Amino acid sequence: MSAEQAASPAPRSVPRRSSEVVVVGGGPVGMYLAVLLLQEGVSVQVLEQRLNRSTHSRAIGVHPPALSSLAQAGIADTMTREGIRITQGEARSAGRTVARLDFAAASARYPFVLTLPQVRTEQLLEERLRALDPGALVRGARVETFSDNGAAVHGIHGGEPFTTQACLLVAADGARSSIRSALGSGWASRELPDTYLMGDFPDGTGDGTLAVLYLEPDGIVESFPLPGGLRRWVVRTDALQQDPTASSLAELVRRRTGHRLEVAGNSMLSAFGVQIGRAHRLVSGRTVLIGDAAHQISPIGGQGMNLGWLDAAAVAPIMAASLHGKPVGRELREFERRRRRDAVVASAQAQLNMMLGRPLPPGVMALRNAGLERMFQVPALGGAVARRFTMQ
Repeated sequence: MSAEQAASPAPRSVPRRSSEVVVVGGGPVGMYLAVLLLQEGVSVQVLEQRLNRSTHSRAIGVHPPALSSLAQAGIADTMTREGIRITQGEARSAGRTVARLDFAAASARYPFVLTLPQVRTEQLLEERLRALDPGALVRGARVETFSDNGAAVHGIHGGEPFTTQACLLVAADGARSSIRSALGSGWASRELPDTYLMGDFPDGTGDGTLAVLYLEPDGIVESFPLPGGLRRWVVRTDALQQDPTASSLAELVRRRTGHRLEVAGNSMLSAFGVQIGRAHRLVSGRTVLIGDAAHQISPIGGQGMNLGWLDAAAVAPIMAASLHGKPVGRELREFERRRRRDAVVASAQAQLNMMLGRPLPPGVMALRNAGLERMFQVPALGGAVARRFTMQ
């Protein structure tokens, strides 16, 4: 399937006058929550500002806990058939293996990390959402204002104003969430000094399904297999690249790893910096924040999208119970406590991954790598790292 086919617009929907839940943000997290709620018999509208799905393949890694959650939405089997199952990872430096991680023991049901382009993941979620309710996803809908208790949402769709009533409002509209800002929930954030350049190229490494981290004095290079005979390369850079090219990325990879990439086969290129942040509150009145609207973490390690799915899986049954008239105050407090805690853990893991990839003088790098090599010779330590890396 081509990117153009994957991103083709679905039949146009218009905002309904009411529903039990309105989800602002039709990315992978918002759509997943809507699927879970619809399966519980809850009426849902998903308001998405974009007219079409993005064809830019961003997040690719799906960890075992997220796959277990996605199985509830009925798409995990398709994802695992189409994606690449990474059962092992390897750290290399100066042409030799420093450490090897085995993910097989990290999960009984999904003993691997799955790689699948985000555009395909979003397509599967949208297909499932429309199968449950063809009119649930409304594209081209921009939210302008909403009531403090989430009971009324006002916006613009197709140039025309609309108002929709709901019992509950969910903000799944990303790290720059307009809903969070309007709530005044507070947002603590900071920018980290790390910058990266990444791209997808035909895989000529011979590494198969192995994920490889190259720990080199000039900075880390990460290499992950993708469906379709591709491999994603992520390189730490000295500064954010303003006009990146496939050739410049290929040259960085060649210098640090010796691999020569097929520049003409490049299918995605992106330069990015790293910001982290957390909302002071996830629940405010009848409004709930999930995904990047609740907590933004480094994309290194691929945990952000997975964290959002786990947010959705945790809050969906609480919302359904609330709409059925059950008291859920204690459950909401526990949801907020656990999700904030898990976000702290995931963010710390991502920052540790970034620290591992920062430049070091060759002598210091050699000492650090020798320590890692000794550590990973202890099976219990290697298993603990594998479980942490896969969000267990």
